[in-house]
Amino acid sequence: MRLKKLFFLPSLADMLFLSIFIYLSLSKGMALLGDGDTGYHIRAGEWILSHLSVPHHDMFSFLTPPLPWTAHEWLSEIIMALIHGAFGLTGIVLFFTGIIALVSLLLFRMLTYEEGNILLAVFIVLLVTISSQVHWLARPHVFSLLIFLVWYWILEEYRLHGTNRLYLLPPIMLLWVNLHGGYLAGFMLLTIYMLGELPDCFSPDGEKQSQARQRLKKLSIVTAICLPVSCINPYGYHILLFPFNLVSNKLIMDSVSEFMSPNFHEPTPFKYLLLFLVAVLAFSRQRLRLVELLLLLVFLNMSLFAVRYIPLFAIVSAPILMRQADMLLKSTPGRLAALLEKKGKNIAAIDVSSGGILWPIAAIGAMVWLAAAGNIQHGFDPKTKPVAAVKFIEKANIPGNMFNNDEFGDYVIYAAWPRYKVFFDGRSDMYGTSRLKEYTKVTGFEDGWEKTLDKYRINWIFFNTDSRLTRFLKERKDWVLIYQDKVASIFIRNTKENRKIIEKYANNTSVSGGHQIH
Repeated sequence: MRLKKLFFLPSLADMLFLSIFIYLSLSKGMALLGDGDTGYHIRAGEWILSHLSVPHHDMFSFLTPPLPWTAHEWLSEIIMALIHGAFGLTGIVLFFTGIIALVSLLLFRMLTYEEGNILLAVFIVLLVTISSQVHWLARPHVFSLLIFLVWYWILEEYRLHGTNRLYLLPPIMLLWVNLHGGYLAGFMLLTIYMLGELPDCFSPDGEKQSQARQRLKKLSIVTAICLPVSCINPYGYHILLFPFNLVSNKLIMDSVSEFMSPNFHEPTPFKYLLLFLVAVLAFSRQRLRLVELLLLLVFLNMSLFAVRYIPLFAIVSAPILMRQADMLLKSTPGRLAALLEKKGKNIAAIDVSSGGILWPIAAIGAMVWLAAAGNIQHGFDPKTKPVAAVKFIEKANIPGNMFNNDEFGDYVIYAAWPRYKVFFDGRSDMYGTSRLKEYTKVTGFEDGWEKTLDKYRINWIFFNTDSRLTRFLKERKDWVLIYQDKVASIFIRNTKENRKIIEKYANNTSVSGGHQIH
Protein backbone atom coordinates (compact mmCIF):
# COMPACT_ATOMS: atom_id res chain seq x y z
CA MET A 1 0.00 0.00 0.00
CA ARG A 2 2.82 2.37 0.85
CA LEU A 3 4.44 2.04 -2.58
CA LYS A 4 1.09 2.55 -4.32
CA LYS A 5 0.51 5.74 -2.36
CA LEU A 6 3.98 7.07 -3.10
CA PHE A 7 3.45 6.45 -6.79
CA PHE A 8 1.18 9.50 -6.85
CA LEU A 9 3.86 11.72 -5.35
CA PRO A 10 6.05 13.56 -7.85
CA SER A 11 9.67 12.47 -7.88
CA LEU A 12 12.49 15.01 -7.95
CA ALA A 13 12.82 14.37 -11.67
CA ASP A 14 9.11 15.10 -12.07
CA MET A 15 9.46 18.28 -10.05
CA LEU A 16 12.35 19.46 -12.25
CA PHE A 17 10.24 18.81 -15.34
CA LEU A 18 7.17 20.49 -13.86
CA SER A 19 9.00 23.58 -12.65
CA ILE A 20 10.67 24.22 -16.02
CA PHE A 21 7.68 23.29 -18.18
CA ILE A 22 5.08 25.24 -16.22
CA TYR A 23 7.36 28.25 -15.69
CA LEU A 24 8.14 28.58 -19.40
CA SER A 25 4.59 27.78 -20.49
CA LEU A 26 2.91 30.33 -18.24
CA SER A 27 5.34 33.19 -17.87
CA LYS A 28 8.43 32.98 -20.06
CA GLY A 29 7.20 31.17 -23.14
CA MET A 30 7.31 34.24 -25.33
CA ALA A 31 11.08 34.37 -24.75
CA LEU A 32 11.33 31.23 -26.91
CA LEU A 33 10.03 33.37 -29.77
CA GLY A 34 12.71 35.98 -29.19
CA ASP A 35 14.39 34.94 -32.43
CA GLY A 36 12.48 35.53 -35.66
CA ASP A 37 14.01 32.42 -37.28
CA THR A 38 11.08 30.46 -35.87
CA GLY A 39 8.88 32.15 -38.46
CA TYR A 40 10.81 31.11 -41.54
CA HIS A 41 11.19 27.55 -40.21
CA ILE A 42 7.41 27.28 -39.99
CA ARG A 43 6.88 28.63 -43.50
CA ALA A 44 9.61 26.39 -44.89
CA GLY A 45 7.87 23.38 -43.37
CA GLU A 46 4.58 24.45 -44.93
CA TRP A 47 6.27 24.81 -48.33
CA ILE A 48 7.73 21.29 -48.03
CA LEU A 49 4.33 19.84 -47.11
CA SER A 50 2.54 21.62 -49.95
CA HIS A 51 5.16 20.70 -52.58
CA LEU A 52 6.05 17.28 -51.15
CA SER A 53 9.73 18.01 -51.74
CA VAL A 54 12.66 19.53 -49.91
CA PRO A 55 13.84 22.85 -51.38
CA HIS A 56 17.25 23.19 -52.96
CA HIS A 57 16.79 26.88 -53.75
CA ASP A 58 15.49 29.86 -51.81
CA MET A 59 11.87 30.96 -52.15
CA PHE A 60 11.68 33.69 -49.49
CA SER A 61 13.98 36.33 -51.01
CA PHE A 62 13.36 38.38 -54.16
CA LEU A 63 16.98 37.85 -55.26
CA THR A 64 17.27 36.31 -58.70
CA PRO A 65 18.26 33.81 -59.77
CA PRO A 66 17.15 32.01 -56.59
CA LEU A 67 20.06 31.27 -54.28
CA PRO A 68 21.05 27.65 -53.57
CA TRP A 69 19.72 26.71 -50.13
CA THR A 70 20.57 23.69 -48.01
CA ALA A 71 17.44 23.29 -45.87
CA HIS A 72 19.26 20.88 -43.58
CA GLU A 73 16.59 21.19 -40.86
CA TRP A 74 13.77 20.13 -43.17
CA LEU A 75 12.33 17.45 -40.88
CA SER A 76 12.23 19.83 -37.92
CA GLU A 77 10.49 22.37 -40.15
CA ILE A 78 7.82 19.85 -41.12
CA ILE A 79 7.18 19.09 -37.45
CA MET A 80 7.00 22.81 -36.66
CA ALA A 81 4.61 23.44 -39.57
CA LEU A 82 2.28 20.65 -38.45
CA ILE A 83 2.22 21.88 -34.86
CA HIS A 84 1.71 25.48 -35.97
CA GLY A 85 -1.10 24.47 -38.29
CA ALA A 86 -2.94 22.76 -35.44
CA PHE A 87 -2.09 24.93 -32.44
CA GLY A 88 -0.42 28.12 -33.70
CA LEU A 89 2.58 29.76 -32.10
CA THR A 90 1.32 28.78 -28.64
CA GLY A 91 1.62 25.14 -29.66
CA ILE A 92 5.15 25.77 -30.95
CA VAL A 93 6.15 27.27 -27.60
CA LEU A 94 4.59 24.45 -25.56
CA PHE A 95 6.23 21.81 -27.76
CA PHE A 96 9.76 23.17 -27.44
CA THR A 97 9.20 23.96 -23.76
CA GLY A 98 8.36 20.30 -23.26
CA ILE A 99 11.59 19.21 -24.96
CA ILE A 100 13.67 21.59 -22.82
CA ALA A 101 12.02 20.27 -19.65
CA LEU A 102 12.52 16.68 -20.84
CA VAL A 103 16.26 17.31 -21.28
CA SER A 104 16.52 18.37 -17.63
CA LEU A 105 14.50 15.35 -16.50
CA LEU A 106 16.68 12.90 -18.46
CA LEU A 107 19.87 14.58 -17.31
CA PHE A 108 18.77 14.15 -13.70
CA ARG A 109 18.03 10.47 -14.38
CA MET A 110 21.48 10.11 -15.92
CA LEU A 111 23.19 11.67 -12.88
CA THR A 112 21.26 9.56 -10.39
CA TYR A 113 21.56 6.31 -12.34
CA GLU A 114 24.58 5.48 -10.24
CA GLU A 115 24.68 5.90 -6.49
CA GLY A 116 25.41 9.52 -5.69
CA ASN A 117 24.10 12.33 -3.56
CA ILE A 118 20.68 13.18 -4.97
CA LEU A 119 20.79 16.72 -3.58
CA LEU A 120 24.03 17.31 -5.41
CA ALA A 121 22.40 16.00 -8.59
CA VAL A 122 19.52 18.46 -8.22
CA PHE A 123 21.97 21.34 -7.76
CA ILE A 124 24.03 20.38 -10.81
CA VAL A 125 20.96 19.92 -13.04
CA LEU A 126 19.62 23.32 -11.99
CA LEU A 127 23.00 24.93 -12.66
CA VAL A 128 23.21 23.25 -16.07
CA THR A 129 19.62 24.20 -16.88
CA ILE A 130 20.09 27.86 -15.98
CA SER A 131 23.34 27.97 -17.95
CA SER A 132 21.61 26.49 -21.00
CA GLN A 133 18.82 29.05 -21.14
CA VAL A 134 21.10 31.33 -23.17
CA HIS A 135 19.98 29.35 -26.23
CA TRP A 136 16.39 28.46 -25.35
CA LEU A 137 14.57 29.31 -28.57
CA ALA A 138 11.77 27.64 -30.49
CA ARG A 139 14.10 26.43 -33.20
CA PRO A 140 15.39 23.06 -34.50
CA HIS A 141 18.57 23.14 -32.39
CA VAL A 142 16.43 22.16 -29.37
CA PHE A 143 15.99 18.72 -30.98
CA SER A 144 19.78 18.46 -30.98
CA LEU A 145 19.96 19.10 -27.22
CA LEU A 146 17.71 16.12 -26.56
CA ILE A 147 19.41 13.79 -29.04
CA PHE A 148 22.87 14.88 -27.90
CA LEU A 149 22.01 13.95 -24.30
CA VAL A 150 20.65 10.52 -25.31
CA TRP A 151 23.71 9.88 -27.50
CA TYR A 152 26.03 10.91 -24.67
CA TRP A 153 24.21 8.70 -22.15
CA ILE A 154 24.48 5.65 -24.42
CA LEU A 155 28.24 6.15 -24.79
CA GLU A 156 28.71 6.74 -21.05
CA GLU A 157 26.79 3.60 -20.15
CA TYR A 158 28.94 1.61 -22.55
CA ARG A 159 32.17 3.05 -21.17
CA LEU A 160 31.35 2.78 -17.47
CA HIS A 161 29.17 -0.31 -17.26
CA GLY A 162 29.60 -2.15 -20.55
CA THR A 163 25.89 -1.72 -21.34
CA ASN A 164 25.89 -2.04 -25.10
CA ARG A 165 23.16 0.02 -26.74
CA LEU A 166 25.46 1.21 -29.51
CA TYR A 167 23.12 -0.39 -32.05
CA LEU A 168 20.72 2.50 -31.38
CA LEU A 169 23.18 5.13 -32.62
CA PRO A 170 22.82 4.59 -36.41
CA PRO A 171 19.00 4.97 -36.40
CA ILE A 172 19.37 7.95 -34.07
CA MET A 173 21.87 9.44 -36.51
CA LEU A 174 19.41 8.95 -39.37
CA LEU A 175 16.86 11.01 -37.44
CA TRP A 176 19.37 13.56 -36.18
CA VAL A 177 20.95 14.42 -39.54
CA ASN A 178 17.54 15.31 -40.95
CA LEU A 179 16.47 17.35 -37.92
CA HIS A 180 19.44 19.61 -37.31
CA GLY A 181 23.07 20.22 -38.22
CA GLY A 182 24.09 19.44 -34.64
CA TYR A 183 24.49 15.79 -35.69
CA LEU A 184 28.18 16.60 -36.09
CA ALA A 185 28.43 16.63 -32.27
CA GLY A 186 27.53 12.94 -32.36
CA PHE A 187 30.61 12.18 -34.44
CA MET A 188 32.69 14.35 -32.11
CA LEU A 189 31.53 12.28 -29.13
CA LEU A 190 32.29 9.02 -30.91
CA THR A 191 35.78 10.24 -31.79
CA ILE A 192 36.44 11.33 -28.20
CA TYR A 193 35.32 7.98 -26.80
CA MET A 194 37.51 6.10 -29.27
CA LEU A 195 40.52 8.23 -28.32
CA GLY A 196 39.69 7.64 -24.67
CA GLU A 197 40.20 3.90 -25.13
CA LEU A 198 43.74 4.24 -26.52
CA PRO A 199 45.66 4.37 -23.18
CA ASP A 200 44.11 1.10 -22.00
CA CYS A 201 44.74 -0.49 -25.41
CA PHE A 202 48.46 -0.42 -24.49
CA SER A 203 48.02 -1.28 -20.83
CA PRO A 204 50.33 -3.96 -19.34
CA ASP A 205 47.22 -5.50 -17.82
CA GLY A 206 46.20 -8.05 -20.43
CA GLU A 207 42.53 -8.16 -19.45
CA LYS A 208 42.19 -4.38 -19.41
CA GLN A 209 43.97 -4.20 -22.77
CA SER A 210 41.65 -6.78 -24.29
CA GLN A 211 38.50 -5.05 -23.03
CA ALA A 212 39.68 -1.64 -24.26
CA ARG A 213 40.48 -2.97 -27.71
CA GLN A 214 37.10 -4.66 -27.87
CA ARG A 215 35.34 -1.41 -26.96
CA LEU A 216 37.44 0.53 -29.47
CA LYS A 217 36.56 -1.99 -32.18
CA LYS A 218 32.82 -1.70 -31.52
CA LEU A 219 32.95 2.09 -31.37
CA SER A 220 34.85 2.14 -34.66
CA ILE A 221 32.29 -0.12 -36.31
CA VAL A 222 29.40 2.06 -35.11
CA THR A 223 31.18 5.17 -36.38
CA ALA A 224 31.80 3.52 -39.74
CA ILE A 225 28.08 2.70 -39.97
CA CYS A 226 26.94 6.16 -38.86
CA LEU A 227 28.98 7.90 -41.58
CA PRO A 228 27.05 6.49 -44.57
CA VAL A 229 23.81 6.69 -42.58
CA SER A 230 24.36 10.44 -42.19
CA CYS A 231 24.33 10.70 -45.98
CA ILE A 232 20.73 9.49 -46.08
CA ASN A 233 19.20 12.93 -46.46
CA PRO A 234 17.95 15.10 -49.34
CA TYR A 235 21.43 16.53 -49.92
CA GLY A 236 23.50 13.36 -49.66
CA TYR A 237 27.15 13.63 -48.62
CA HIS A 238 27.06 17.42 -49.12
CA ILE A 239 25.35 17.69 -45.74
CA LEU A 240 28.63 16.60 -44.11
CA LEU A 241 30.35 19.68 -45.51
CA PHE A 242 27.68 22.16 -44.43
CA PRO A 243 28.73 22.63 -40.76
CA PHE A 244 32.38 23.07 -41.76
CA ASN A 245 31.52 25.64 -44.43
CA LEU A 246 29.46 27.57 -41.92
CA VAL A 247 32.01 27.60 -39.10
CA SER A 248 34.86 28.44 -41.47
CA ASN A 249 33.06 31.58 -42.67
CA LYS A 250 34.68 34.20 -40.43
CA LEU A 251 32.40 37.04 -41.53
CA ILE A 252 29.27 35.13 -40.53
CA MET A 253 30.85 33.99 -37.28
CA ASP A 254 31.70 37.60 -36.43
CA SER A 255 28.32 38.98 -37.48
CA VAL A 256 25.77 36.58 -35.95
CA SER A 257 25.28 37.10 -32.20
CA GLU A 258 24.84 33.43 -31.28
CA PHE A 259 28.21 32.62 -32.87
CA MET A 260 30.02 35.21 -30.76
CA SER A 261 31.96 34.43 -27.59
CA PRO A 262 30.21 34.75 -24.20
CA ASN A 263 30.48 38.08 -22.42
CA PHE A 264 31.99 37.41 -18.99
CA HIS A 265 31.45 41.03 -17.96
CA GLU A 266 27.85 40.04 -17.32
CA PRO A 267 26.72 37.70 -14.49
CA THR A 268 26.05 34.79 -16.86
CA PRO A 269 25.18 31.43 -15.23
CA PHE A 270 27.69 29.76 -17.55
CA LYS A 271 30.48 31.63 -15.78
CA TYR A 272 29.42 30.21 -12.41
CA LEU A 273 29.10 26.70 -13.80
CA LEU A 274 32.64 27.02 -15.09
CA LEU A 275 33.94 28.38 -11.78
CA PHE A 276 32.22 25.59 -9.85
CA LEU A 277 33.76 22.99 -12.15
CA VAL A 278 37.23 24.50 -11.72
CA ALA A 279 36.85 24.57 -7.93
CA VAL A 280 35.67 20.94 -7.74
CA LEU A 281 38.47 19.69 -10.00
CA ALA A 282 41.03 21.70 -8.02
CA PHE A 283 40.11 20.04 -4.71
CA SER A 284 39.25 16.58 -6.02
CA ARG A 285 41.80 13.83 -5.56
CA GLN A 286 40.29 11.74 -8.34
CA ARG A 287 42.12 12.18 -11.63
CA LEU A 288 40.11 12.66 -14.77
CA ARG A 289 40.13 9.88 -17.31
CA LEU A 290 41.38 10.82 -20.77
CA VAL A 291 37.88 10.67 -22.22
CA GLU A 292 36.60 13.04 -19.51
CA LEU A 293 39.45 15.47 -20.08
CA LEU A 294 38.84 15.46 -23.84
CA LEU A 295 35.11 16.00 -23.36
CA LEU A 296 35.70 19.02 -21.16
CA LEU A 297 38.41 20.54 -23.33
CA VAL A 298 36.65 20.09 -26.67
CA PHE A 299 33.24 21.34 -25.61
CA LEU A 300 34.63 24.09 -23.39
CA ASN A 301 36.57 25.36 -26.37
CA MET A 302 33.36 25.34 -28.42
CA SER A 303 31.40 27.20 -25.73
CA LEU A 304 34.10 29.86 -25.47
CA PHE A 305 34.04 30.22 -29.25
CA ALA A 306 30.25 30.69 -29.50
CA VAL A 307 27.46 31.06 -26.93
CA ARG A 308 25.25 28.66 -28.88
CA TYR A 309 27.49 25.77 -27.75
CA ILE A 310 27.18 26.54 -24.03
CA PRO A 311 24.27 24.06 -23.56
CA LEU A 312 26.37 21.25 -25.06
CA PHE A 313 29.25 21.95 -22.68
CA ALA A 314 26.83 22.17 -19.75
CA ILE A 315 25.39 18.73 -20.59
CA VAL A 316 28.82 17.16 -21.14
CA SER A 317 30.23 18.55 -17.90
CA ALA A 318 27.28 17.46 -15.69
CA PRO A 319 28.13 13.73 -15.21
CA ILE A 320 31.84 14.50 -14.79
CA LEU A 321 31.05 17.21 -12.27
CA MET A 322 28.64 14.90 -10.46
CA ARG A 323 31.20 12.12 -10.03
CA GLN A 324 33.97 14.47 -8.92
CA ALA A 325 31.79 16.53 -6.55
CA ASP A 326 30.17 13.44 -5.01
CA MET A 327 33.55 11.86 -4.34
CA LEU A 328 34.82 15.13 -2.89
CA LEU A 329 31.78 15.38 -0.62
CA LYS A 330 32.23 11.82 0.66
CA SER A 331 35.90 12.42 1.45
CA THR A 332 35.27 15.73 3.23
CA PRO A 333 35.14 15.46 7.04
CA GLY A 334 32.73 17.54 9.09
CA ARG A 335 29.14 17.70 10.23
CA LEU A 336 27.85 19.54 7.18
CA ALA A 337 29.16 16.94 4.74
CA ALA A 338 27.77 14.15 6.92
CA LEU A 339 24.40 15.89 7.14
CA LEU A 340 24.20 16.34 3.36
CA GLU A 341 25.12 12.70 2.86
CA LYS A 342 22.43 11.55 5.29
CA LYS A 343 19.73 13.81 3.89
CA GLY A 344 20.62 12.75 0.38
CA LYS A 345 20.20 9.05 1.23
CA ASN A 346 16.86 9.65 2.97
CA ILE A 347 15.46 11.64 0.06
CA ALA A 348 16.77 9.10 -2.45
CA ALA A 349 15.01 6.28 -0.58
CA ILE A 350 11.70 8.12 -0.92
CA ASP A 351 12.34 9.30 -4.45
CA VAL A 352 13.01 5.83 -5.82
CA SER A 353 9.45 4.73 -5.04
CA SER A 354 7.65 7.86 -6.23
CA GLY A 355 6.84 9.47 -9.55
CA GLY A 356 6.68 7.96 -12.99
CA ILE A 357 5.15 9.55 -16.06
CA LEU A 358 1.91 10.58 -14.37
CA TRP A 359 2.92 14.11 -13.38
CA PRO A 360 4.66 15.13 -16.64
CA ILE A 361 1.68 13.85 -18.64
CA ALA A 362 -0.74 15.67 -16.34
CA ALA A 363 1.24 18.90 -16.71
CA ILE A 364 1.33 18.64 -20.49
CA GLY A 365 -2.39 17.90 -20.57
CA ALA A 366 -3.15 20.88 -18.33
CA MET A 367 -1.11 23.30 -20.46
CA VAL A 368 -2.70 22.02 -23.67
CA TRP A 369 -6.16 22.46 -22.14
CA LEU A 370 -5.35 25.99 -21.00
CA ALA A 371 -4.00 26.82 -24.44
CA ALA A 372 -7.08 25.40 -26.16
CA ALA A 373 -9.28 27.49 -23.85
CA GLY A 374 -7.31 30.59 -24.76
CA ASN A 375 -5.88 31.07 -21.28
CA ILE A 376 -2.32 30.66 -22.60
CA GLN A 377 -1.37 32.59 -25.70
CA HIS A 378 2.11 33.10 -27.09
CA GLY A 379 3.21 35.09 -30.10
CA PHE A 380 5.99 37.29 -31.37
CA ASP A 381 6.47 40.20 -29.00
CA PRO A 382 5.24 43.43 -30.65
CA LYS A 383 7.68 45.35 -28.44
CA THR A 384 10.64 43.76 -30.23
CA LYS A 385 9.22 42.44 -33.51
CA PRO A 386 7.70 44.61 -36.28
CA VAL A 387 4.17 43.28 -35.81
CA ALA A 388 2.40 46.63 -36.31
CA ALA A 389 4.76 47.68 -39.11
CA VAL A 390 4.03 44.57 -41.19
CA LYS A 391 0.30 45.22 -40.83
CA PHE A 392 0.94 48.71 -42.18
CA ILE A 393 3.00 47.33 -45.08
CA GLU A 394 0.15 45.06 -46.13
CA LYS A 395 -2.42 47.84 -45.75
CA ALA A 396 -0.36 50.41 -47.66
CA ASN A 397 0.51 47.87 -50.36
CA ILE A 398 4.02 49.26 -50.76
CA PRO A 399 5.41 48.29 -54.17
CA GLY A 400 8.89 47.19 -55.20
CA ASN A 401 11.81 45.55 -53.45
CA MET A 402 12.62 46.20 -49.82
CA PHE A 403 15.91 46.46 -47.97
CA ASN A 404 15.30 45.12 -44.49
CA ASN A 405 16.81 44.34 -41.14
CA ASP A 406 17.67 40.62 -41.04
CA GLU A 407 15.48 39.96 -37.97
CA PHE A 408 12.62 41.84 -39.60
CA GLY A 409 13.09 39.63 -42.64
CA ASP A 410 12.34 36.55 -40.55
CA TYR A 411 9.10 38.08 -39.33
CA VAL A 412 8.10 39.27 -42.83
CA ILE A 413 8.52 35.70 -44.08
CA TYR A 414 6.24 34.49 -41.29
CA ALA A 415 3.58 37.21 -41.50
CA ALA A 416 3.57 38.49 -45.09
CA TRP A 417 5.19 35.94 -47.43
CA PRO A 418 4.62 35.20 -50.31
CA ARG A 419 3.10 38.64 -50.93
CA TYR A 420 6.34 40.24 -49.76
CA LYS A 421 9.80 38.81 -50.24
CA VAL A 422 12.89 39.94 -48.35
CA PHE A 423 16.38 41.15 -49.14
CA PHE A 424 17.96 39.39 -46.16
CA ASP A 425 16.91 37.21 -43.22
CA GLY A 426 18.37 34.87 -40.60
CA ARG A 427 19.77 32.40 -43.12
CA SER A 428 23.16 34.09 -43.28
CA ASP A 429 24.80 30.84 -44.43
CA MET A 430 22.59 30.81 -47.55
CA TYR A 431 23.15 34.45 -48.47
CA GLY A 432 26.89 34.00 -48.18
CA THR A 433 29.78 36.38 -47.67
CA SER A 434 29.19 38.62 -50.70
CA ARG A 435 25.59 39.48 -49.84
CA LEU A 436 26.38 39.82 -46.15
CA LYS A 437 29.04 42.36 -47.11
CA GLU A 438 26.49 44.21 -49.23
CA TYR A 439 24.07 44.18 -46.31
CA THR A 440 26.65 45.62 -43.91
CA LYS A 441 27.80 48.11 -46.55
CA VAL A 442 24.34 49.68 -46.56
CA THR A 443 23.84 49.56 -42.79
CA GLY A 444 27.30 51.05 -42.25
CA PHE A 445 27.06 53.70 -45.04
CA GLU A 446 30.28 52.43 -46.57
CA ASP A 447 31.46 53.63 -49.97
CA GLY A 448 29.08 52.39 -52.63
CA TRP A 449 26.12 51.79 -50.29
CA GLU A 450 23.74 53.64 -52.64
CA LYS A 451 24.96 51.58 -55.59
CA THR A 452 23.98 48.43 -53.68
CA LEU A 453 20.44 49.74 -53.29
CA ASP A 454 20.35 50.60 -56.99
CA LYS A 455 21.74 47.19 -57.93
CA TYR A 456 18.80 45.44 -56.28
CA ARG A 457 16.28 48.13 -57.30
CA ILE A 458 15.38 48.84 -53.67
CA ASN A 459 12.26 51.01 -53.51
CA TRP A 460 11.79 51.05 -49.73
CA ILE A 461 13.78 50.41 -46.57
CA PHE A 462 12.38 48.58 -43.55
CA PHE A 463 14.67 48.89 -40.55
CA ASN A 464 14.65 49.17 -36.78
CA THR A 465 13.90 52.62 -35.43
CA ASP A 466 16.79 52.67 -32.99
CA SER A 467 19.52 52.36 -35.61
CA ARG A 468 22.14 54.51 -37.31
CA LEU A 469 20.59 53.76 -40.69
CA THR A 470 17.20 55.17 -39.64
CA ARG A 471 18.73 58.31 -38.16
CA PHE A 472 20.85 58.77 -41.28
CA LEU A 473 17.94 58.38 -43.71
CA LYS A 474 15.88 60.98 -41.83
CA GLU A 475 18.42 63.59 -42.85
CA ARG A 476 18.23 62.76 -46.55
CA LYS A 477 15.81 64.20 -49.07
CA ASP A 478 15.89 61.23 -51.44
CA TRP A 479 14.24 58.99 -48.83
CA VAL A 480 10.93 59.78 -47.11
CA LEU A 481 9.74 58.37 -43.80
CA ILE A 482 6.21 56.98 -44.24
CA TYR A 483 5.90 54.89 -41.07
CA GLN A 484 7.55 54.77 -37.68
CA ASP A 485 6.85 53.20 -34.32
CA LYS A 486 9.15 52.29 -31.45
CA VAL A 487 10.28 49.12 -33.21
CA ALA A 488 10.39 49.77 -36.94
CA SER A 489 10.68 52.58 -39.48
CA ILE A 490 9.82 52.51 -43.18
CA PHE A 491 11.36 54.81 -45.77
CA ILE A 492 10.41 55.01 -49.43
CA ARG A 493 12.30 56.55 -52.34
CA ASN A 494 11.29 60.11 -53.04
CA THR A 495 10.27 59.52 -56.66
CA LYS A 496 7.39 60.43 -58.90
CA GLU A 497 6.14 56.82 -58.88
CA ASN A 498 5.83 56.86 -55.08
CA ARG A 499 4.14 60.27 -54.88
CA LYS A 500 0.70 58.94 -53.88
CA ILE A 501 2.07 56.85 -50.99
CA ILE A 502 4.26 59.73 -49.82
CA GLU A 503 1.35 62.20 -49.84
CA LYS A 504 -0.86 59.77 -48.00
CA TYR A 505 1.50 58.73 -45.22
CA ALA A 506 4.57 60.99 -44.97
CA ASN A 507 2.95 63.80 -42.99
CA ASN A 508 1.10 61.49 -40.58
CA THR A 509 4.06 59.69 -39.04
CA SER A 510 5.00 59.96 -35.37
CA VAL A 511 6.16 57.70 -32.58
CA SER A 512 3.74 57.07 -29.73
CA GLY A 513 3.15 53.88 -27.84
CA GLY A 514 4.77 51.77 -30.53
CA HIS A 515 2.06 52.48 -33.14
CA GLN A 516 1.57 54.90 -35.97
CA ILE A 517 -0.89 57.74 -35.36
CA HIS A 518 -3.02 59.04 -38.24
